[in-house]
Amino acid sequence: MATNGPPVKIRGRGATANPPNRFERIEFEPDAEALAGSPPERTQYFRDSTRTAITRNNSPDVGFDYSVNPYRGCEHGCIYCYARPTHEYFGMSAGLDFETKILVKEEAPELLRRELSSPKWRPAPIIMSGVTDPYQPIERRLELTRRCLAVLADFRNPVAIITKNQLVMRDLDLLGQLAADSAAVVNISITTLDSELQRVMEPRTSSPVKRLAAVADLAAAGVRVGVMVAPVIPGLTDHELPAILKAAAAAGASSAGFIPLRLPHGVSRLFEDWLATHFPERKSKVLGRVRQVRGGRLNDPRFGSRMRGEGPHASNMRDLFHAACQKYGLKTGRAELSAEAWRGPASAGAASGGGAQLTLF
Repeated sequence: MATNGPPVKIRGRGATANPPNRFERIEFEPDAEALAGSPPERTQYFRDSTRTAITRNNSPDVGFDYSVNPYRGCEHGCIYCYARPTHEYFGMSAGLDFETKILVKEEAPELLRRELSSPKWRPAPIIMSGVTDPYQPIERRLELTRRCLAVLADFRNPVAIITKNQLVMRDLDLLGQLAADSAAVVNISITTLDSELQRVMEPRTSSPVKRLAAVADLAAAGVRVGVMVAPVIPGLTDHELPAILKAAAAAGASSAGFIPLRLPHGVSRLFEDWLATHFPERKSKVLGRVRQVRGGRLNDPRFGSRMRGEGPHASNMRDLFHAACQKYGLKTGRAELSAEAWRGPASAGAASGGGAQLTLF
């Protein structure tokens, strides 16, 4: 049952309300006075009892086959996040529920070790996380991502990380072990260089300055690092593409990618409310540009176009991206990772790096 209400600014949160769950028939809508007087939404954590760690991807639009997601839901609160609707499968909302009710796979490191030890496993790149950020705030305490990385380092199984959080630097020791065998790449997601915009659009992520610092530190340590300009928001952040790529290259990034904004299911309403709350004067322009890129809609779910967009404006973004990458010496396309240093279960040692015990539940 989702709690729906009028959009209000909530400090430290991206969403302004809980829109209805598309699978539920009943919804609760509080009156505006009750909502305005309610205390700030606190983050809650729940055990995820899933008995597997590795998820198989079947989408032809995604450039990887396997991922590990220690967390479902993400406290970073990025308003545009395409993963928000996944919370609806748990009877929750894609809005505030997604960023305040986090499911934690507490046995992810042990499950991962078991699956890598299986004779059925063939060494292949694993993405962390592919859905929600593996370095969201609670990771500082629980260290589930670190413990999963320790397992991957034991087996020398290649891994690619996508994050908006400078906390990834904590695990430089493990990333360095993997990088020495060409088995690690870190992609730092940078959507804007404007810290004011970042604070309201991605409220609990690291600032753009800290993300660029992470790029520099990773590159200096010999870990291959790329930058993902994703999503690019037409009419709001698309003009920043060259500046972001220039800054990333100067910091030491070797590759780059970009994806135009897409707004699946309830994310479209959340994004519209967010624009009305924070940028009312730009709302019509931004939504109009999104529709130009998405065939007249706010989301195009078709394989082949959903990650690229279509039309003249999408083509202009692609041309701008490739021209900037060529100018600043950034590679495009999928990073190649090596599994040649793979160690079978007999030679993989006990998980290194330690880890915190769950005490939140």
